[in-house]
Amino acid sequence: MFSKSAAKKIAVLAVFTALSLVAFIIENQFPPMFIPGARMGLANIFSFAALIMYSPVEAFIIVAIRTGLGAVYAGNVSALLYSFTGGVVSMAVSSVLMYTVYPRISVMSVSVLAAVSHNITQNIVFVIISGTTLTFGYMPYLVLIGILSGAIVGGVIMLVFKKVPQSVFERMLGTKIKKENSSETGV
Repeated sequence: MFSKSAAKKIAVLAVFTALSLVAFIIENQFPPMFIPGARMGLANIFSFAALIMYSPVEAFIIVAIRTGLGAVYAGNVSALLYSFTGGVVSMAVSSVLMYTVYPRISVMSVSVLAAVSHNITQNIVFVIISGTTLTFGYMPYLVLIGILSGAIVGGVIMLVFKKVPQSVFERMLGTKIKKENSSETGV
């Protein structure tokens, strides 16, 4: 039914989705950073890795499944609105930047811009749902938290793609990576 490479890709994406959900669950056990609901966003490491290794489609699938299962696990379906919209917008920003201006801007910059867009999107969704504009006062803090969390996620991605041997990614992708492209794939 599936080719060997398709089955391998599905398995890798399943592992990334599971790790993303585990990171979300663990992070959800800690108190928010500075303001209500603010999290580091470590689950985004795995969707960003899927974007780099595969394409936006696979990254969006991980975001959708993780936010859906995360909302069920947390018992907060209304959080799905915030997580899903923030995740979709931030992954869209990441996708556009990675496929248009990368490597002129770094993976770290892409991650920071994605995290900031995620926080801004969640705040806008809250304003739309609640009908109050008072939370726009949180915007400077959300931008700062986005910069911090984006830098951490981007740093982890850069570290993983630089320190993990190229052969690991070749096995996951099922293809050889050319040496001149290894720096691009190596982020």
